[in-house]
Amino acid sequence: MFRFLLQLSVTRPFNLIIDEFQEFRNINPSVYNDMQRDWDMLKGQSRMNLLVCGSVHSLMHRIFEDYNAPLFGRATGFLKVKPFSVSVLKTIIEENNPAYSAEDLLALYAFSGGVAKYVQLFVDNNALTRSGMLDLMIREDSAFIADGKSMLIEEFGKDYAVYFTILSAIARGDNTRSKIEAVVGKEVGGYLTRMEHDYGLLTKSLPVFARSETKNIRYGIEDNFLTFWFRFIYKYSHIIEINQFNELRKIIERDYSTYSGRVLEKYFRDKFIEQGGITRIGGYWDKAGKSEIDLLVLNETEKKAQIIEIKRNAQHIRYNLLKEKAAEMMLSTRELKNYAIEYKGLSMDDM
Repeated sequence: MFRFLLQLSVTRPFNLIIDEFQEFRNINPSVYNDMQRDWDMLKGQSRMNLLVCGSVHSLMHRIFEDYNAPLFGRATGFLKVKPFSVSVLKTIIEENNPAYSAEDLLALYAFSGGVAKYVQLFVDNNALTRSGMLDLMIREDSAFIADGKSMLIEEFGKDYAVYFTILSAIARGDNTRSKIEAVVGKEVGGYLTRMEHDYGLLTKSLPVFARSETKNIRYGIEDNFLTFWFRFIYKYSHIIEINQFNELRKIIERDYSTYSGRVLEKYFRDKFIEQGGITRIGGYWDKAGKSEIDLLVLNETEKKAQIIEIKRNAQHIRYNLLKEKAAEMMLSTRELKNYAIEYKGLSMDDM
């Protein structure tokens, strides 16, 4: 069929779109070798524009980017569908819930991460308050409860339990390699590397100004929905199994303030990146994990730095302590000399 379409396109140009392209691995993996042969033979004459889509990141990576894969080097371009930006999320909630609060906007960002599928579910169900979103997510027939597992089991295969344990540890704040290994009970370096590079699930953060070879590394889950899913759904799956959704809701409400405080830091980081005009952004923490600065935003060409503390409540921002920690950081790293420094506090009032 593919050879026929290539030959047809010599006289009749067209686009061919194949969705869930990775499924050929389950049906007949030799399809990729056949496509390689026919494509290499006929691409000079063919006028087919071939677009293939896939929802399993790791398999698409193997098909096109592994050196020994049949279709390695054949793709002329890659498009990764990204989540909505924070400004787009804000526009969506403004249009669909004009009376929204900062708490509602943060919840939309925390629960959906900007992924269009989840945003659409909230909009279609008129669930654009924090309470309404939780009502939609935490109930017996919720699509959100099963989605995390169904998304990742195909990615990880039979070894999924180890990956899930690692992701659950990171979601609840055990985000250094030593802490993760203490939870898992085994060496996890290979798992972390695969989740970062092959699956695109993890981000690896270094303190601003740290050298690339530092071991002072923290891991985070890239997708906000998965962070929530592992923090509350997977961790408390035993509560869901006995249909005690009210009890799970109480746990989420109890822990939400602490959980969403970390999400708020990520929100402002995304906001600064979207606004542009910066050359470096990130947090700072010392090796002991005691002196920590939520966010540094630098413009190295203009020698400008913003040193920022982020709190849900503006009244909890302590500028004197922020300046003390910044002084310790500059003494330790010997950076930001001759910079114009602005100390700033950001809260939910600034979203």
